[in-house]
Amino acid sequence: MRLAYFDCFSGISGDMALGALVDAGADFALISAALAALPVGGFAVEREDVEVHDIAALRIHIESRPQDVIRTYGSIRAMLGEAKLPEPARSVAQRTYQRLAEASARIHNKEVDLVTFSEFGDLDCLVEIVGCAMALHSLGVERVYSSPIPTGLGMMRTEHGVTPIPSPVVLELLRGAPTYSRGIPVELVTPSGAAILAAVAEGFGDMPLMRSDRVGYGAGHLRLDFPNVLRVVVGEEQRAGTMAVQAGPEWARPNAFIVEATADRLDKRAAHEVLSDLTKAGALDAWMAEATGADSRARIRISAVGPADRTEALAAILRAAPGVATVTVSQVLAVPGS
Repeated sequence: MRLAYFDCFSGISGDMALGALVDAGADFALISAALAALPVGGFAVEREDVEVHDIAALRIHIESRPQDVIRTYGSIRAMLGEAKLPEPARSVAQRTYQRLAEASARIHNKEVDLVTFSEFGDLDCLVEIVGCAMALHSLGVERVYSSPIPTGLGMMRTEHGVTPIPSPVVLELLRGAPTYSRGIPVELVTPSGAAILAAVAEGFGDMPLMRSDRVGYGAGHLRLDFPNVLRVVVGEEQRAGTMAVQAGPEWARPNAFIVEATADRLDKRAAHEVLSDLTKAGALDAWMAEATGADSRARIRISAVGPADRTEALAAILRAAPGVATVTVSQVLAVPGS
């Protein structure tokens, strides 16, 4: 089963999602051709390679001009039904627009079919939603999961006046999903970004057990004190309780285990010392990765792979590290024929 995991540590917008999916390998030419075939004009889509806080990412630019036509959800639904799109992409686009229209109808007390999308940027919204639907189809993604979502907080000024952050439509779209403010007084989640998650995400939380083979970063347009990017991880689903990896000369050994822990009071120098101790204790490989908790605090995740007879020694090193509360151990399965 092909999975995509949206790591929304800096929120999500439609253009960030599209950028991350293209950066992860979605066919931009295929997406552009599908967008060009839509029965609308007056927009252009460009991609730009950027660096955000030392992270290489892809930024999508959508240039559009004001439209004379006011499109309702009913007209958008009819247009998507007739558009030359692969059926899986059409289904995702229609479902995304349906979620957006239903949320807006509840907020503005309108009939769903009469909802218009001018407040979300008519053409921009269309490009982001159809573009992401095509990107997921291009990557062969069958199931989508997401991290908890930071929304930002405060108030923002729009063409319709001052509105709270997150906007009422965003909050309606994310009803039932785990959200937090991150203490940032800016809008971190846009309606199109929230609608995409509402339409495709089957669950919210930690990354599911998967063998990742593609990672993409989509850059936002805000300048923040942390990387304003959306990370999308794409790979194959793995069975619960196990982890499958490419079978190298060391990892291919039978009865290997992966030992992991997350620390909230460990600086990078101390983490490197832990990695060194793990290697000395018999780890076949050891690594660390930065993470952000639901409380928006920075954390470090440390992982090590070792043979069965070294598992307890590796776990003991991680338990002794400052800030570590729990240590998990899972068996590693080598992929046959890799």
